[in-house]
Amino acid sequence: MKAVILKAFGAPLAVEDHPDPERGTGEVIVDVAASRVLAYASEVFSGARGYLLHLPVVPGAGAVGRVRAVGPDATRLRPGDWVYCDPVIRARDDVLAPDITLQGLSARGPGGQMLQRHFGNGGWAERLLLPTENAVPIGDIVPDDAPRWCILGMLLVPYGGLRAAGLRAGETVLVNGATGGFGGAAVAVALGMGAACVVATGRNAETLAALERVFGPRVRGLRFTGDEDADREAMIARAPGPIDCVLDLPPPAASPAWARAAVMAVRRNGRVALMGGIGMNGGGGLDLPYAWIMRNGVSIHGQWMYPREAVPEMVAMLRAGLIGLDHYRIATFPLDRVAEAVGHAAAHAGPFSLTLMCP
Repeated sequence: MKAVILKAFGAPLAVEDHPDPERGTGEVIVDVAASRVLAYASEVFSGARGYLLHLPVVPGAGAVGRVRAVGPDATRLRPGDWVYCDPVIRARDDVLAPDITLQGLSARGPGGQMLQRHFGNGGWAERLLLPTENAVPIGDIVPDDAPRWCILGMLLVPYGGLRAAGLRAGETVLVNGATGGFGGAAVAVALGMGAACVVATGRNAETLAALERVFGPRVRGLRFTGDEDADREAMIARAPGPIDCVLDLPPPAASPAWARAAVMAVRRNGRVALMGGIGMNGGGGLDLPYAWIMRNGVSIHGQWMYPREAVPEMVAMLRAGLIGLDHYRIATFPLDRVAEAVGHAAAHAGPFSLTLMCP
């Protein structure tokens, strides 16, 4: 099969013949129709992000495709089924704290690296091997719609945070860092979950205005000034009432003060989910006041990615029309134009843009 190969950090990506994956028990093989190109992919491939990757590797976190072969333990999945290939692969020998690898992207710790040696190759190839439970049926679709279903990968990350924060219908949520790809997706997900109002914060006034235009009066944009106290007061004032929960999604380059302003804008007994990149490139942490958290009964939840059951839940939300996909601009590239695809993804890093490899 044809596949994109990263042989060394900083080396050009190669498109080569690669051995077909061999299925074992508890595994499926999927014919890939489309796979996402992350906006920061070039930073991963250069080594700038310091991601744990066992090289050489086929990149590509997440894909949509059709099942080619299933193992003897699959009772419902059938060849020909359309599936979302969930890249969050969890070890099966520790239910409470499983080791995790993000297929085609990174690993978390030594256990994740062990998983990566078997399931490391991602979706930038004609075929993909993954655990049976990671092939999630999306129902019947026409082949031309497969790229649109890759938006699942953008929606699932913020859904994991909003789910952890316990967002309920009718509440007001603050999405901190809403002008990035995942932040813009968070606005759509929050509305789909029934939020009465989303206060969307960021540094790009044009993108904030676009969020208001696309999603309507339930979204209120707010541009950061860099003054922590003033920004916190502005967040509170921008909301129609108390802010019930906060989803924090700033990039690694953001100041901790940006996140702290958002966290401390939540109401008494409010909830916060932290999913951003603060501290990933070094620097200080949030330095939140202990007494303020305790006296106000604020719940703070760290959330990396999403639980397994989030995938079929999000599929059901899309099927029900609770979240629309029509506002996304989708650019597709064949494997032999991978360098162009990576550059396109970096240049179109905001909301409503999706870059895909289509083998």
